[in-house]
Amino acid sequence: MAKGKKKTDPSKKPKFNTYWIYAIIIVGFLALNYFGSSSIGTAPEISPSEFTSYLSNGEVQKVVILNRREAKVYLKPEAKAEEKHQRKKNKSILPSGPSDPDYQFEFGDLQNFENEIARIKAENGIQTEVSYDTETNVWGDLLITLLPFALIIGVWIFIMRRMSGGAGGGAGGQIFNIGKSKAKLFDQNTDVKVSFENVAGLEGAKEEVQEIVDFLKNPEKYTSLGGKIPKGALLVGPPGTGKTLLAKAVAGEAKVPFFSLSGSDFVEMFVGVGASRVRDLFKQAKEKSPAIIFIDEIDAIGRARGKSNFSGSNDERENTLNQLLTEMDGFGTNTNVIVIAATNRADVLDKALMRAGRFDRQIYVDLPDVRERKEIFEVHLKPLKKDTKLDTDFLAKQTPGFSGADIANVCNEAALIAARNERKAVGKQDFLDAVDRIVGGLEKKNKIITPAEKRAIAFHEAGHATVSWMLEHAAPLVKVTIVPRGQSLGAAWYLPEERLIVRPNQMLDEMCAALGGRAAEKVIFNEISTGALSDLEKVTKQARAMVTIYGLNDKIGNLTYYDSSGQNEYNFSKPYSEQTSELIDKEISNIIEDQYKRAIDLLEKHKDKLTELAEVLLEKEVIFKDNLEKIFGKRPFDKLEEAL
Repeated sequence: MAKGKKKTDPSKKPKFNTYWIYAIIIVGFLALNYFGSSSIGTAPEISPSEFTSYLSNGEVQKVVILNRREAKVYLKPEAKAEEKHQRKKNKSILPSGPSDPDYQFEFGDLQNFENEIARIKAENGIQTEVSYDTETNVWGDLLITLLPFALIIGVWIFIMRRMSGGAGGGAGGQIFNIGKSKAKLFDQNTDVKVSFENVAGLEGAKEEVQEIVDFLKNPEKYTSLGGKIPKGALLVGPPGTGKTLLAKAVAGEAKVPFFSLSGSDFVEMFVGVGASRVRDLFKQAKEKSPAIIFIDEIDAIGRARGKSNFSGSNDERENTLNQLLTEMDGFGTNTNVIVIAATNRADVLDKALMRAGRFDRQIYVDLPDVRERKEIFEVHLKPLKKDTKLDTDFLAKQTPGFSGADIANVCNEAALIAARNERKAVGKQDFLDAVDRIVGGLEKKNKIITPAEKRAIAFHEAGHATVSWMLEHAAPLVKVTIVPRGQSLGAAWYLPEERLIVRPNQMLDEMCAALGGRAAEKVIFNEISTGALSDLEKVTKQARAMVTIYGLNDKIGNLTYYDSSGQNEYNFSKPYSEQTSELIDKEISNIIEDQYKRAIDLLEKHKDKLTELAEVLLEKEVIFKDNLEKIFGKRPFDKLEEAL
């Protein structure tokens, strides 16, 4: 079979580049300058002393002085035939013509050169002809004249191409495109597709956003009854709860253009850029309508506009917000463009942005409960090689208060721990170690601690465990350790009950348990240390919240000084008088001191069991719930286990 010709791939052919034109023009100028100059001939170069030798011997027929700085030497016919001149002629690179000189050289001062020739002619009686000539390089002069203009024009074209975002233009130099939107258009064919199946938990939030997707897919179902498409939906919730993931699911499910960008993409150092980008974004979305716009971290531009403008008379952020308000529900806006935004700081957003007609729906994405955590674990456990005996219910119960991002981190950390220990599958202990690693930090077994300090830490942690075991509403203990982790010298893990409302007795029991460490130091050593810093911080915040936020203090009464709008933090004055301030401080101190005395009384009553527990902790360094049951007996009011 005859071999056919190889087909060339047209995509691999070199593409035309405008820089080639510049290179051809420069090379052409240089070639014209080189070959157009008659002053650069093919004659060999000699020195002035050699010339004077030839002239003295009568071998020179004619000398042409060119441009008052170069001499062209023409030999007599009989001299040309001599061997020494033939050798020099053969060294020439280019062939010589009949009118070309035999030699050429450059001299210094013309007057001295003329005098030297005249002297040699007079001494040797020779009649060598001396003539003068002037040559001009037209192309070289033209090149010198035009080169500065060509350079200026070339630099100007290069800068303009860079600024306009043309070939070779970078993102940082696109001056003429700076007002264009930076939104990324989601492509369902090439981008990673996330569906609602990948979003575990968040049933209420999924139902809300799924309705928006259904509206775009089948608008007649809703408009036939007179309904209108919602203008926007605001996803609000703590960090890591899945707001952005929910938006990705909308992008994966919706069969309409999906523009995604961050709130900070509108902010720029140039005045008017943010508003221009908002206009361009909505212009693109309207051209492709029906469409969805997703703005992540909208608080970057949506903060409340204050009465006092500290940033100057022209606030770029406020102009951007004003343009966004106009585009979402202004005089000439169109429908069929839905805006979905996400933030974890809804309290700082402007009221005009939150009203109906702009963000019609506020979808709260809360931390997952125990059932939702189980679903999230099942999603993140799919890619892992897990132990067959692993119980997701147990993992969900061990991670109260964890967000979806925290659970993903736990699964990844557990896999890393299992690989570090060269296990074939990720097991229960790996997940417990991962939770400890995330909550408490990395173990520091090599940290230098004196025996006295270690004993004080053991009694401190045993004090926490003892008081929490004796109190009804304190969180049940899971694990106590005196191995340093992170910045703490010891730690106690509890499994708090997930409550929707908290009563005063529950808060007081938690405060008493938190003060159990310092109380144990006082009971055993009759002195206290700095080891209770985090406990005191936690207790002080709880006591202050009881008095100033939740209205749980009899002296202050049913008052709260909490401002959900967040405006109080910008005020320079307190929302209460100095007399009330003194009363608040006194009540906070009384609450804390009462619980501290209560903890001391409990530990005095069970001092022998406290000591026994501390000795076990010193011996084993880590103790669990079983160790406490051996010492104290079964905890009579462990409601959490019954509920679970």
